[in-house]
Amino acid sequence: MPRLLHDLILEQAGQRPQATAIVHRQQALCYAELAEQVQAVAGGLLALGLSRLERVAVYLPKRPETVGALFGAALAGGVFVPINPLLKPEQVAHILKDCNVRVLVTAPERAKLLAPVLAGCHDLHFLVLVDTTEPPPLHHLETLSWRNLLDSHSARPGHRTIDMDMTAILYTSGSTGKPKGVVLSHRNMLTGALSVAEYLGNHGDDRLLAVLPLSFDAGLSQVTTAFAAGARAVLMDYLLPRDVLNIVAREGITGLTAVPPLWVQLAQLNWPPEAQESLRYIANTGGHMPRTTLTALRRGLPNTQVFLMYGLTEAFRSTYLPPAELDRRPDSIGKAIPNAEILVVREDGSPCAPGEPGELIHRGSLVALGYWNDPDKTAQRFRPAPGQSAGLPMPEMAAWSGDTVRMDEDGFLYFIGRKDDMIKTSGYRVSPTEVEEVVYGSGLVAEAAAIGVPHPMLGQGIVVVVKPLQADDFAATAVIEHCQRQLPNFMVPLDIVSRDSLPRNPNGKIDRKGLVNELQNLFQEAL
Repeated sequence: MPRLLHDLILEQAGQRPQATAIVHRQQALCYAELAEQVQAVAGGLLALGLSRLERVAVYLPKRPETVGALFGAALAGGVFVPINPLLKPEQVAHILKDCNVRVLVTAPERAKLLAPVLAGCHDLHFLVLVDTTEPPPLHHLETLSWRNLLDSHSARPGHRTIDMDMTAILYTSGSTGKPKGVVLSHRNMLTGALSVAEYLGNHGDDRLLAVLPLSFDAGLSQVTTAFAAGARAVLMDYLLPRDVLNIVAREGITGLTAVPPLWVQLAQLNWPPEAQESLRYIANTGGHMPRTTLTALRRGLPNTQVFLMYGLTEAFRSTYLPPAELDRRPDSIGKAIPNAEILVVREDGSPCAPGEPGELIHRGSLVALGYWNDPDKTAQRFRPAPGQSAGLPMPEMAAWSGDTVRMDEDGFLYFIGRKDDMIKTSGYRVSPTEVEEVVYGSGLVAEAAAIGVPHPMLGQGIVVVVKPLQADDFAATAVIEHCQRQLPNFMVPLDIVSRDSLPRNPNGKIDRKGLVNELQNLFQEAL
């Protein structure tokens, strides 16, 4: 059994070296070739002087070098930080500075966009660029090509690592604005890969399509789960939903995991016979799949199993609904995945009765190590698991999700809602504060409140209610254009609603729930 995350690749290379590990467009790497690349990256990072547990960030779309860099950093004894390729320079700079990244792997065109902000990243020492042979110098950084990194292979072994050591930091939107880094150990990620592969029944002949960002825990899981099973991961950054169907048919994809907005689009298409024949299962994560979408997918893929899942980055994956239960419980998020226990508790930590709403608590080896360099937020999310023996001197920590669920008499769980104001759109959790900060940066508004309203394609659409600085000369389009320059597409508001004043609750805070209740019907009618 593998002990560390990179062992997933190295052990497959020893057992079935010629089996295909990853496919990207016309390029394919077998496990032996991928292992060789991972080892070369690790050696190159060590030659640069990478210390134990230092951070290596990767700001690239899905491609072989992305996978090689992530697992190479793990093998070297470092910590990899996958950055969503949709993020803009200011957001990338926040991540680089927040977790003191030492090495950044990216592409030349992305480095040019980052040039204005990299000067302020004082802990960053090395810039590794793919698709170039002679990278130009940039600020205080030592720049080298991807080939230079592989060729500067160090013979010394990587730093000694055990399964409880951190190996990755995944950034997720925080309720107070700036993204926060969820710290994951080798044990966290291995348990996740093996657990998911177990309940999905993955095996060496599977071909898994990776369409979600590798900076997203569910996206990274497509790769780690494939490697755990000795399967093939097909890397894809799609432009149109039709592209997904085409590659499923062309590559003989057997497993596809996506988020509700993509499923909504795919459900409207006619699946080619080749896709209907090859797809053994599809899986949903990142939000509730609409009943009409589920029905349409099952009609278009009559021989394909459907897995409905729930998870949070702080504990990777929590529950799944077995396909056999789909007809009886289509609105359920299922039961705990292997190697996890899910509890539903009241505010005092006591267990809820069947049917009683309570907070979902996740315990087990999937629970993350906390938020990077943020003890206050860590103490809020990671707290002692309820129901422990009073004689236990060091209590086990669990992930308190902040999500309200209920459990039926048979132990199946149903999602009710969130305690916080986070917006779930396009499979992403978006902080209202982060959107509001950018809106304020336009210099056109005095007050702003970002909210999520129901949307048939996105799950929730982002709407910002504002009080303009100059009501007579206010242009909502100017605010949206400012947001488009500063935010990735999935965070750009659908609309800006102007008001003379924003409603307040008794505590004097902006009444977000009141705005949601007021506006959701209006936007549903408009859509």
